[in-house]
Amino acid sequence: MTKTAPDILRIAVAQLNPTVGDVAGNLAKAREARADAARQGADLVLYTELFLAGYPPEDLVLKPSFRKACEKAAQDFAKDTADGGPGVIIGTPLKRKSGTHNSIVFADGGKIIAERYKLDLPNYGEFDEKRVFQAGPELQGPVNFRGVRIGIPICEDIWGDIAVCETLAESGAEILLVPNGSPYYRAKIDVRHQIVIRQVIETGLPMIYANQLGGQDELIFDGASFAIGADKTLAFQMSQFEEAVAVTTWKRKGDGWVCSEGPMSKIPEREEADYRACMLGLRDYVNKNGFKNVVLGLSGGIDSAICAALAVDALGEERLRTVMMPYRYTSKDSLKDAEDCARALGCRYDIVPISEPVEGFRHALTQLFEGTQEGITEENLQSRARGTILMAISNKFGSMVVTTGNKSEMSVGYATLYGDMNGGFNPIKDLYKMQVYALSRWRNSHVPPGALGPSGEVIPKNIIDKAPSAELRENQTDQDSLPPYPVLDDILECLVENEMSVDDIVARGHDRATVTRVEHLLYIAEYKRRQAAPGVKITKKNFGRDRRYPITNRFRDRG
Repeated sequence: MTKTAPDILRIAVAQLNPTVGDVAGNLAKAREARADAARQGADLVLYTELFLAGYPPEDLVLKPSFRKACEKAAQDFAKDTADGGPGVIIGTPLKRKSGTHNSIVFADGGKIIAERYKLDLPNYGEFDEKRVFQAGPELQGPVNFRGVRIGIPICEDIWGDIAVCETLAESGAEILLVPNGSPYYRAKIDVRHQIVIRQVIETGLPMIYANQLGGQDELIFDGASFAIGADKTLAFQMSQFEEAVAVTTWKRKGDGWVCSEGPMSKIPEREEADYRACMLGLRDYVNKNGFKNVVLGLSGGIDSAICAALAVDALGEERLRTVMMPYRYTSKDSLKDAEDCARALGCRYDIVPISEPVEGFRHALTQLFEGTQEGITEENLQSRARGTILMAISNKFGSMVVTTGNKSEMSVGYATLYGDMNGGFNPIKDLYKMQVYALSRWRNSHVPPGALGPSGEVIPKNIIDKAPSAELRENQTDQDSLPPYPVLDDILECLVENEMSVDDIVARGHDRATVTRVEHLLYIAEYKRRQAAPGVKITKKNFGRDRRYPITNRFRDRG
């Protein structure tokens, strides 16, 4: 400890991609980041929420052996600080007499100098921390680090109604450092900035917001760490969707601290952000779960085409196998479009006709189905034959099946269980159909940072321009049984994201019969969604973590 307070403090923000449960790997990543920060002259390194465990660890926290491994990693990391290099603030679960807490340890000089516990546990949307954690027993004051009093609220502590930041300011904090695990949804960065500005106004203190990066099942952590100065302006802004260790320089001026040096990265616009979130989610799901490659059915339609583009961008062309599985209703356009897409992406393309397995199923069921009319059952045999073929390829070669249904289809049940819903992960699960078109057009004229795919038109224009169809019967289009997608998507967004009443949706100009039909389809498809593969969360309310409706449900909104 210095006897006089310093006038300069160099704080490194470690915006990293941990893996849930990989305590040893996360510790190694933390050590590498600290060494990088030390080379850049940092005094202190701020890591993200529950970094050593990975976030969110969910019920892993209930395992004593897991908690013990995390705490030992924290203790070992604290010992590293005996080298005279930067101190560290790192997140970990801790079991104490007051309960199991979402915590940080603050280490310097070879030992842990403080622990702090999260007070406001989120219990909404994708969060259910009250299931596994207990709130900190009481707010503890700022930590004196080499003569600077640092307040450390943890994530939700700055979002909720508990006056954590104000109390820290009243207790003498000079600067607030916040470790976060804040998942992505569209325009979330603006929300975070406003939350921090509100706290800066209330406390008069600058705040550094360090956010996790990476995909964890459905959730995407987009990084985009930043700081707001006491003057309520953006002090620095780190990149979105990219790992980084950024050293920021803070100088004492009068009674406060001002950031004099730090990155000022540009934040992507809407389509780029959504595309990169889907790409990151697919990449991390595949890599963190140990799959060497992936396979998907390439139908010649828009959904499978954008999923193929995402897979090549995320993993590389050599790790994607695409399979066209034609039947009698598959058009020549679809065959050509699928081949053109695979060629543009440079990935493997196989053709496996499904006539024999489909006709085999039909023959086996002839006696049982005698006297009935052909319809959806026979159509679904095609989808299920394709699903079986993809799963066979997966079993034989160890490839994860990428499933390709969009949110519009999943909302109204326009998908076949054990058919096109087969798969391990869905990168477009939370994108409505019109958003799929928008991202496809964007990708054809942009290559996102970090993408491994080629530039230029990777989704053939004909795929974007033609009417969407499942091609399960002659001359079929999606609009035979669904409203036009611009209409459907608006109704669904009203019902799902905004929980609007039928009357309010009709007041927007929609036909009442169409709205009530879409609402009915939304409810009765819940059982299908429960069995669907996980997929990237893009909107504010995705199916699964955010929206949990009963399968058995007779409620209908009739005003």
